[in-house]
Amino acid sequence: MTQDKFLDNSGNLTHIDPQGRSQMVDVSDKAATIRQAVATANVRMLSETFRAIEAGNAPKGDVLGTARLAGIMAAKQTSALIPLCHPLPLQKIEVQIVPDPQLPGYQIYATVKTKAETGVEMEALTAVSVAALTLYDMAKALEKSIQIESIRLVSKMGGKSGDYFLQK
Repeated sequence: MTQDKFLDNSGNLTHIDPQGRSQMVDVSDKAATIRQAVATANVRMLSETFRAIEAGNAPKGDVLGTARLAGIMAAKQTSALIPLCHPLPLQKIEVQIVPDPQLPGYQIYATVKTKAETGVEMEALTAVSVAALTLYDMAKALEKSIQIESIRLVSKMGGKSGDYFLQK
């Protein structure tokens, strides 16, 4: 990665002000383009916990539906949670929670899309993180040792830095 991506037109770092303090990047000169990001997380648990959630037998109710909704809501609140993150008009937020008996547990995917001056990677990562935390919260009465693992960006499309796809 070249440092040019972090320099403005006058050769100054975009994320640091003249006094060396962090600052929100000025994106006012950038064109609004379509941008999309996909993130994922794994939630690992005991087989018994997995079976109880799949059967709908969790004490707090609809574990997966609540976690999915929490992920969607979290993506919309990302700029309030992550310092210096731009508030964005989000046109699409999709959270999928896929059962994986091999973990055992769930793979969570979030796809976030916008037409804006900056990307939506943080929104997708926030969505999977909060969905995973909510899944834990909804199922902790069944098991305290549930593990949230491998939160990562899978892909991003659009923007000056170009497309990115996770190498397997």
